[in-house]
Amino acid sequence: MIREILVYPNKILREKSHDVTVFDEKLHQLLDDMYDTMIHKEGIGLAAIQIGVQDNVLIINLVDEEGFQKFENLHEIINPVILEKDGLTTYQEGCLSVPGYYDDVERAEHIKVSYYDRHGSQHIKEFTGLISIAVQHEMDHLRGHLFIEKLSYLKRKKFEKDWKKQQKAGK
Repeated sequence: MIREILVYPNKILREKSHDVTVFDEKLHQLLDDMYDTMIHKEGIGLAAIQIGVQDNVLIINLVDEEGFQKFENLHEIINPVILEKDGLTTYQEGCLSVPGYYDDVERAEHIKVSYYDRHGSQHIKEFTGLISIAVQHEMDHLRGHLFIEKLSYLKRKKFEKDWKKQQKAGK
């Protein structure tokens, strides 16, 4: 089921998510709904808080070399914890909760993450490149943060001014 994605400045996006303790059909339905929603909105990642659910759940599905998002490449990441990170990289990020806005953000190039899958099995995996950036971006959502907070003071002020104009014009 496709769910509504909350858009900045919705206050729910500022809330911190809570660890999942029950790995049941309700969680599976949430993950399935998140996938349907992300694909429908043409995103590569989505955190549960973006659809108003305060669970530490995120999904990532990058586009492959042929330009497709294959279900078998989906990463379902529950209760993630970054164990290690190193290197720095800059990437132009966007966000389904801040539609139409993109800017350069600096993040760790490489991360090692502990997380659970939909069945409650624990995994430790290393990520580099775009998937590392996407995991960090979605983990920020789980802590109540958006990528625009990483912008310089001047860029953030310009964004806020332009965003308010855009929101007014859209209503």
